[in-house]
Amino acid sequence: MRTVLVTGPGGAGRTTVAAATALASARAGRRTLLISADAVPALPAGTERLSCARVDSAAHFRDELLELQERASGVLDLLGANRLDAEELTELPGSAQLAVLHTLRRAAEGDGHEVLVVDLPPLPDALALLALPGRLRRYLRRLLPAERQAARALRPVLAQLAGVPMPAQWLYEAAARKDAELAAVEALIEDNATTVRLVAEPGQAAGEALRSARTGLALHGLRVDSVVASRVLPRHSADPWFADLAARQEKCLDHWHQEWAPGTSVRETAHLGREPRTAEDLALLARACAPDDRTPGHAGDPWWTEDAGDGVIAWCLPLPGAVKEDLKLVRRGDELFLTAGPFHRIVRLESALRRCTVSGAALTDGVLRVRFTPDPGLWPRTQ
Repeated sequence: MRTVLVTGPGGAGRTTVAAATALASARAGRRTLLISADAVPALPAGTERLSCARVDSAAHFRDELLELQERASGVLDLLGANRLDAEELTELPGSAQLAVLHTLRRAAEGDGHEVLVVDLPPLPDALALLALPGRLRRYLRRLLPAERQAARALRPVLAQLAGVPMPAQWLYEAAARKDAELAAVEALIEDNATTVRLVAEPGQAAGEALRSARTGLALHGLRVDSVVASRVLPRHSADPWFADLAARQEKCLDHWHQEWAPGTSVRETAHLGREPRTAEDLALLARACAPDDRTPGHAGDPWWTEDAGDGVIAWCLPLPGAVKEDLKLVRRGDELFLTAGPFHRIVRLESALRRCTVSGAALTDGVLRVRFTPDPGLWPRTQ
């Protein structure tokens, strides 16, 4: 399934571009699903191949909490706790992100759709959302490691000694179920047919936001298919004020074309002179938003290793737009903790690198290279 994740600076028109992208896909004859937490503009008639799914974070929060309450009913009854009713539950901060992941999982497991277009939150919340499945899975592995279930036979004894039922079994089952759900979302995000589409109105502030986002996307191995410039003014205007603004937009667009070439296209959607609310407005914008074709399959890791000479192994990760002063690197056990500005990622090292020590790092030509020197005490001795 082809997936397009649409985000950008707040107020740039990402919801409108997401709807236009979905419309262009449906008009090309592909069954398309548009996912959004916001209201989308009216869709033109004759778009039977396009359907919409609204993310309802409040309903998702209620359903999840009520299910958890039901599974923990034994412990709650033992403690004399009063049950919460659905009517008194209101969503907590962070529940919107989990609701989006839930909707993505259902879309990934469903059938009948060839293209999935997702209207994500603004930057940088969208990047945090896309990194969330991997982070939550790591937390589950650390807090409830699967090997701990080997002690199942001891639980009746422990329960008898403690005088209370042990909830470990249902807890591990719930963790395994959530891990499987998160793994499905993570696989969708990391698929080769999944790309990010950035929407921004040409200008200095948007350029800085895109530059930072480019580094964060590269850190997590996410691919950008295009940058969509929204509300682009006509190149020639008799009005001096509009002509000056259009000239500044054009200068910014020229810079974007150079900065994102050659792998990422820069598309333009015209300023309609009004807020795009009608089906006709959306149809006009859809002409520049058609998604390209991608082959599904695992995209692989964004990093690689190379021989740096004298037995040193270089671990390499492209970080376009990164600034040396904003980079932080910490080795802890078998993991590498990476920070690039406001973005963070934890990478599990491959077997050979686990038997090495970090001997240095450098950022050259937009690529982070971490040097690993073999530890004689961990490598097998040779005659």
